Amino acid sequence: MLTAYNNMGRSLNKKGDFDAAIDSYKQALKIKPDCADTYTNMGNALREKGNQEAAIQSYKKAVQIKPDYAEAYNNMGAALMDKGDPDAAIKSYKKALAIRPDYADTHRNLSKITIYTSENSHFLEMQRLHQDKTLNDAARCNLSFALAKAHEDLGESKKAFSYFAEGNALRKKMLGYTIDQDHNLFTSLRKAQPSILKHALKSIANDSGPVPVFILGMPRSGTTLVEQIISCHSDVTAAGELKDIGRFGGVLAQGVTQATTEAVSEFRQNYLSELIKRSDGNSLITDKMPQNFRYIPLICSAFPEAKIIHVQRDAAATCWSNYKHYFPANGLGYCYDLKDVTAYYALYSDFMQFLQTSYSERIYHLNYEKLTTDQETESRNLIQYLELEWENACLSPQANKRSVRTASQQQVRKKVYQGSSQQWRKYEPLLNGAFDELMNFKERSR
Repeated sequence: MLTAYNNMGRSLNKKGDFDAAIDSYKQALKIKPDCADTYTNMGNALREKGNQEAAIQSYKKAVQIKPDYAEAYNNMGAALMDKGDPDAAIKSYKKALAIRPDYADTHRNLSKITIYTSENSHFLEMQRLHQDKTLNDAARCNLSFALAKAHEDLGESKKAFSYFAEGNALRKKMLGYTIDQDHNLFTSLRKAQPSILKHALKSIANDSGPVPVFILGMPRSGTTLVEQIISCHSDVTAAGELKDIGRFGGVLAQGVTQATTEAVSEFRQNYLSELIKRSDGNSLITDKMPQNFRYIPLICSAFPEAKIIHVQRDAAATCWSNYKHYFPANGLGYCYDLKDVTAYYALYSDFMQFLQTSYSERIYHLNYEKLTTDQETESRNLIQYLELEWENACLSPQANKRSVRTASQQQVRKKVYQGSSQQWRKYEPLLNGAFDELMNFKERSR
C-alpha cells in the first residue's frame, strides 16, 4: 500500500492535482511515518503548489531520516531559491554534491546562481565530469547547460554557444520532439475556436469569486515581471504558473471534446474551484502560465469577467532566451532547436493575429521593452486596466517577497533594468542567420 500511495501521489502531482497528491502522501506516511521518499515526494507537491516553506520542512524531514539523500537536498535548494534565499540554496546544493559529486541536475542548478571565474573550483569540476565518456544523455545535457552558463559569465561566447548547442540537441532528443506536434496543435486550436465562441457564457450574475487575471505570451517574454508588478498591489494575489487551464480545458480547447455551453460552464467551475483556494480573499488573482495564450478562446468564453494581459517582447530576444534555458517541464520541446523555436514563434504570432478578429477588445497588449524604459507609465496603465486604484508599491516589484518558481526568479528580484533584449546579439555571428526571419515580425499592439 505504501508504494501504491506514493505512485498515486506522483501521478496526481504530474497531472497538477497537488492537493490530492499531498493527501495521498499523507496516507503513505500513516503506513510508514519514517519514509524519506514520501517526505521528498510531498515536498515536491508542496513546492509545485507554491507552499515553499512547507516544502522545505518536508525536505528537512526527509534528510533527518536519510542524511545521505542527495535528491532531497537538491530539491530543497530549488525551494529555497523559489523563496529568494540563494545563500541557503547554495549550501543545500553543495550538500547534495558532497553526497553525490556527479549529480548533474544539481550542478546545473548551482550554475544558475554562481558567477564564474576561470579558476572557480565548481567550473573545473564540471569540465572534468563532462569529459567522462560514460555519461548518459540526461547528465551530459545538464552539464552542457551549466558549462554554457559558466562560459557566458567568462565572456566566451563561442564556447558557450557550443555547449548550448550540445545541451539543446540532447534535450530535444530525449523529449522526442518534432515541430509537427505544434503545427498539429495550432491547427486543432483554430478549428475548435468557432464552436467555443458560439458557446460563450453570457452571464455570471451570481458569481462572487475572485476575478482571474491571465498573464500570457511566449515563455521568457516578461510575464514574471508583470506578475510581480501586479501582485505588489494589496488587492491582488499571485498564483504563479498554474496548470489548471490545460488540465481542465485542454481537450475542449483542441476540439477533442465537443464544445457546449454545459462543457464550458463545467470547465469554468472546475478552474475557479481550484483558483479560489489560492486567492487569500483578494478580489483579483493572477495566473501567469505563458502558454495559456493557446487557450484564449476558451478563457474568453468561460470567463467574461477575466482580464487578459498579453506580454510581447522582441522576437529575437524571446527566441534566444527560450533556446538558452533548460526547462524542467517537458511541454516546451520547441525551445531546443533554433529552427524549431523560430518556427514556433511564427505559430504563436500568427495565432495571436488570428485571435484579434474575435477578441481584440478582451486582450491588453503590453510591450516588455516599453515597460523597462518607461516603468511608471506602463505600470500605471496596467493597474488602470485592472480597474484598481494606484499603489506606489507597484513601482518596486523587486521588493515583492512572494515565492517565484520561474526561470526569471533571479532577475525579478532586482530593480527593473533595460538592455536584456539585446543580449542575444553577442551570439548573432554564431547563429548563421537563424533569426533573420524574425525581423519580419512586428509587435502587434492595440
